[in-house]
Amino acid sequence: MRLRGLMVGAVTAALVLPLAACGGSDSGNSGSNPPVATSAAFEDGTTMKKLADAGTVKVGTKFDQPLFGLKGLDGKPVGFDVEIAKIIAAKLGISADKIEWTETPSKVREEVIEQGKVDFVVATYTINDARKQRVSFAGPYYEAGQDLMVKKDNSAITGPDSLKAANAKVCSVTGSTPSENIKKYIDPANLVLFDVYSKCADALRTGQVDVVTTDNVILLGLVDASKGEFKLVGKPFTKEPYGIGIKKADTKFCEFIHETLEEAAGNGGYEKAWKDTAGTVAPNTPKLPTLATCA
Repeated sequence: MRLRGLMVGAVTAALVLPLAACGGSDSGNSGSNPPVATSAAFEDGTTMKKLADAGTVKVGTKFDQPLFGLKGLDGKPVGFDVEIAKIIAAKLGISADKIEWTETPSKVREEVIEQGKVDFVVATYTINDARKQRVSFAGPYYEAGQDLMVKKDNSAITGPDSLKAANAKVCSVTGSTPSENIKKYIDPANLVLFDVYSKCADALRTGQVDVVTTDNVILLGLVDASKGEFKLVGKPFTKEPYGIGIKKADTKFCEFIHETLEEAAGNGGYEKAWKDTAGTVAPNTPKLPTLATCA
């Protein structure tokens, strides 16, 4: 099913949201809101119809990740994931001020979708087969790669293959794909897990761990926030396609999101979202990846 068969008179969403200053300090400005679709009409019984009629949407995202999802001083998250969510909401006819943001760390993403606590999740959420057993994904809307972050003066860590020789303590987040991927490169006793990456950054700063590992763009945000204290090793060793988590087998909602992403990629909205958020550190705007089949 195509979006054109679901929706009438949609106004395309544009993105204008400046990234909050990294490191937890921002101007309190959560950005201007995307234009909201008017005269939207959806099929009865679809998620789109339910949300459009309600005039509000619950979105799960992260609150501790500069560039993608960071809670600002005004209590609202900012970042690339947040802008992607706003595009989807606007296409449903829902303004950004009607989005209910829920902090969604890695370990609870499937749970909040299954329990209906959120309508969808945009939270640096890597698509993989294990997660597909519990939820469905739209996307991917971005492809990251796992990397390592160390203190600026650390020359011993040059990539994942150097971790065992250095007997490095490595920090990641419980329930994340990176925490599983890194196990093949280290002594299991040297893996330290927290619920959020900001705690890993604190542990690196205080010398409790030697390395933080997750996706490269998340690490770029943490490096930027460190004011020169940390650096990225720059040797990505995985491919991490980020998807939008939705209820299992909600094919029509997946197709709606795909149409929305393709439209944003074509009208400049996707590029604007990147440049105003993650692009402040990684200026080359990525292309929207090839979208998977909705099932």
